[in-house]
Amino acid sequence: MSKSIKAFWLGHSTFRFVSPDGHIIYVDPFLTDNPKTPDNEKNPDKIDFILLTHGHEDHVGDTLDLAKKTGAKVVGILELITVLQKNGLKEDQSIGMNKGGTVYFDDFKVTMTSANHSSSWGGVYTGEPAGLMIRFNNGYTVYHAGDTNIMYDMKIYGEIYKPDLVCLPIGDHFTMDPIEAAYAAKLVNAKFAVPIHYGTWPPLIGSPEEFKKLVEDQTNTKVLIPKIGKNFID
Repeated sequence: MSKSIKAFWLGHSTFRFVSPDGHIIYVDPFLTDNPKTPDNEKNPDKIDFILLTHGHEDHVGDTLDLAKKTGAKVVGILELITVLQKNGLKEDQSIGMNKGGTVYFDDFKVTMTSANHSSSWGGVYTGEPAGLMIRFNNGYTVYHAGDTNIMYDMKIYGEIYKPDLVCLPIGDHFTMDPIEAAYAAKLVNAKFAVPIHYGTWPPLIGSPEEFKKLVEDQTNTKVLIPKIGKNFID
């Protein structure tokens, strides 16, 4: 795996990536109220970009406070960004986009993909849920599937973007369980898969060990089960 980027899982669906040029990118920064996020990770001082998959509170999380504190650019589907702007997100920090579109930054670009879920924030509709294809300029590609169940679209995304790493929800109840997620990993056919959105609360019963066994028995994808807060791309 590339040594030019770093990746940290912070519990639930939250990640911090460090790009080849050192940009700090958070995906779904659910930190303060996340029981799995270590205390020393709950209040970061520096963020360059925040990428959002959808509007649910366990994904938008601390976005508004962090954007105000750090000046980070916030990327999400147009309706979600509009709602966040009405709640204090500055226009010059806002990047609304939609599925199939790509936004370009200095050393990475983000393409928005479909996800099969729902999306609201504070009871307000925030557009459709999405996944994110994050492509770094060193060639490394991360597919964060967001909250979703299995979709045949995943095979198309795998064929087009050829992600090195796919992050798949396995928790059940609100998203896929390990069986569906393992089949999703087969469709995507990435080199590596990371299970997410499990174990945060009692309903999210999906087992990462079950997911790992199913994926590695059925595919050539290697499953990584990161330690929270530790870089897992070496």
